[in-house]
Amino acid sequence: MRHHNRFTAQPASLLATGFVWGGVAATFWIALPANAALLAVWAKIGGTSFAQTWGAGLTAPINEEFAKAIGLVLLIGLAPRLVRSAYDGFIIGAFIGLGFQVFEDILYVYNGATQQYGVDQLGSSLRVFIVRGAAGIVSHALFSAIFCAGLMWVLGRTRGERNVVRGILTMLMAMFFHFAWDDMGGLSNGGVWAGILPFLIAAVELTALFYVLRHAAKHERTWIRELLTPELATGAVDPPLLDAVSGLHKDRKKYRKHLHSRRKANHLMEAASDLAQAIAQSNATDSPAVTHTRAELLRLHSKP
Repeated sequence: MRHHNRFTAQPASLLATGFVWGGVAATFWIALPANAALLAVWAKIGGTSFAQTWGAGLTAPINEEFAKAIGLVLLIGLAPRLVRSAYDGFIIGAFIGLGFQVFEDILYVYNGATQQYGVDQLGSSLRVFIVRGAAGIVSHALFSAIFCAGLMWVLGRTRGERNVVRGILTMLMAMFFHFAWDDMGGLSNGGVWAGILPFLIAAVELTALFYVLRHAAKHERTWIRELLTPELATGAVDPPLLDAVSGLHKDRKKYRKHLHSRRKANHLMEAASDLAQAIAQSNATDSPAVTHTRAELLRLHSKP
């Protein structure tokens, strides 16, 4: 997540605020009471068996995704100049989801330890920790990253980025993934799919995650290219590096092959990203930070 926070990098304080919102407000103040209320509604509508089989998947995607997204809306109000694009929503949403995930896991560990009259507390806690930790990469951080990117497309805070249909479909996709994960038992019906479905859903989720990231970062890649194009004249950036730092994974992979050194290529791409951020922060003037970062990039170019 920190690696992907690179185009228009969000400050640590903003991400920490999102993390705390997801872990405290969204989890305990909103999701817990709202989930209990909606689960009771499903039990009244469909009966106890229906609620046990499908209640979690019909409840959590509604209450929890919107509870986490409220944190993004709060941060838009607190830092409107920092939270603008779908990419910003993607990164911030991921950290909000991570906070929710960590605190929810702690709650599950505590609940597991208190079951069976406190017998085998350590074993129960470790089982919960391992299972939920292993599934963590395709859990709340992923759901919220996708959902919040969709929300930013709906809001359209960056010129030319608003796409209500794409945003709503993206938000629904995140909610569907949440539903599929929570109601996996009902979907597999206890058959042979019970062992296959988790890996299949995880593969689909990760594919969708990087698809959303690719489209969410479109404007940021354009901005990086526009900021660094004048640096072609200074020699700090060459065309292959410009393509790599403002391109997709395939462009970065191509650049690593071009240099025959993964380590040097990564250093150059990181330094070029730092130069773009320094130029943006200085309003395209040769500030001391820009001069220093440009010199560092030239030094890296000259190293064997």
